[in-house]
Amino acid sequence: MRLDTLLAHVRQVLANAGIADHRSEARKLTLETLSIEPSSWLSDPDQAVDEAMCRTVMERANRLAEGVPLHRLLGWREFHGLHLRLSAETLEPRDDTEALVELGVAALRGHDEREGVRILDLGTGTGAVALALLAELPEAHALGVDLSEEALRIAERNAAINKLERRFSTQQADWFDGLDGLFDLIVSNPPYIESNAIEELDRTVRDHDPHLALDGGVDGLAAYRAIAAEAAAYLRPGGVVAVEIGRGQADDVEHIFAKSGLHRGDIRRDMNGILRALLFKTSG
Repeated sequence: MRLDTLLAHVRQVLANAGIADHRSEARKLTLETLSIEPSSWLSDPDQAVDEAMCRTVMERANRLAEGVPLHRLLGWREFHGLHLRLSAETLEPRDDTEALVELGVAALRGHDEREGVRILDLGTGTGAVALALLAELPEAHALGVDLSEEALRIAERNAAINKLERRFSTQQADWFDGLDGLFDLIVSNPPYIESNAIEELDRTVRDHDPHLALDGGVDGLAAYRAIAAEAAAYLRPGGVVAVEIGRGQADDVEHIFAKSGLHRGDIRRDMNGILRALLFKTSG
């Protein structure tokens, strides 16, 4: 089959499924699956595609039409300029989390690096946040912590793919359990969806992101309580904590951290103007 003909078939499948941006999604799915650069497609839209690869593309198109997210089908996603592999045990990194990265970078810029900046990423998943911070802070080192052994394997692989493995390590743990050492920045994009709201999420999230990375307990705030309760004990002098939050959670999260002696500093909003990341520091 010719490439443009295959693309037309994929577009039709997605259009029939009511996918609004079906042209863009069809192009991404087809070209990425075939490892064809957009420039190659534009210069030779009639290039031949063998039958086996055509079947693979159409199988993925049908799954995309059924609600499987594009990047789950491709097995990777770009975040902050990094190529990140995904698995069933990892949350798909999203653009909203850029706000958390920006907040962390700003907090550490110009930091005294005589002892080396140390970052702790709680619930690291793909390693997206920790690796993005390392890409921006060439003298920093990061420890990624997660309950999932498979997530940590993916995070380590992503560190290697992006040539950051020498400054990134992992540890399987439930928040701070079994951790040693002090850090300049503790960062986390924790689960913050209320348990009874999980079923109301878009199916691309509900059915494909791990619930361990979504479910924040009855009120969506359980993870913040766990982090706030122990964070101060793991901070170097002048160290800070940065967390991503859900829409409308800022006041509750600020109150939780204040009870542990950590007070709100800088903030960041996402591309839609929603308050998305908060920074906390000790009063001293």
